[in-house]
Amino acid sequence: MITQHDAVSGAHFAFTDRWGGVSAVPYEELNLGGAVGDDPASVRDNRALAAGSLGLDHAQVVWMNQVHGREVAVVEGPWDATGSGGEQPVPAVDAIVTARRGVPLAVLTADCTPVLLADPVAGVAAAVHAGRPGLVAGVVPAAIAAMTRLGADPAAIIARTGPAVCGRCYEVPAAMRAEVAARVPGAWSETSWHTPAVDVTAGVMAQLETLGVTDRQQSPVCTLESLDHFSYRRDRTTGRLAGYVWLD
Repeated sequence: MITQHDAVSGAHFAFTDRWGGVSAVPYEELNLGGAVGDDPASVRDNRALAAGSLGLDHAQVVWMNQVHGREVAVVEGPWDATGSGGEQPVPAVDAIVTARRGVPLAVLTADCTPVLLADPVAGVAAAVHAGRPGLVAGVVPAAIAAMTRLGADPAAIIARTGPAVCGRCYEVPAAMRAEVAARVPGAWSETSWHTPAVDVTAGVMAQLETLGVTDRQQSPVCTLESLDHFSYRRDRTTGRLAGYVWLD
């Protein structure tokens, strides 16, 4: 269920695999995405199971309406926690940032790169959805900028990326690779069968380095290669993994 859970100086980073949930084929088992065609009740159960395994209250986890852009939202708690009895709509963003300790942030992926960020000294955390379009648009720099405005220091930020399609498998047309590499040179790649490719995670790591984030670690898991993880490129109709970040 939880393939990785690291705690560094009171900052927690966790990533899921596809097992230990209740969803049926083709979303088996631990689908955490609510917009992929799965039974909503199964998704709710899965989110409760995943959060519970981390010692979190699933009702307090903040999710996003991810759209492959660069918009960032600063949050203080779940979207329905308005205090007015109504529901606050989940905005279309690809990064959420909080300066509230104990507020867990989540990002959904099934090949894109989940980026979890935390400055445990300043008490600022962020969850970022970095697909190819978001990488090029600059969603990671936008998230770091939002964290900095809340008091974070890039040199103190801890960065973890989760399972994602690797540069050896993410085949793209040559023109697309050239377009991406013109904006993010570190994303240039070639498949294991020697065709043009993009390495989104490498591009994210290069951006973080440029921004002054020195504590960076990436998952070795390629979602397309691993049958323990959901992959949109491999299966098309499939579930979503999640990355969680929060501060004590």
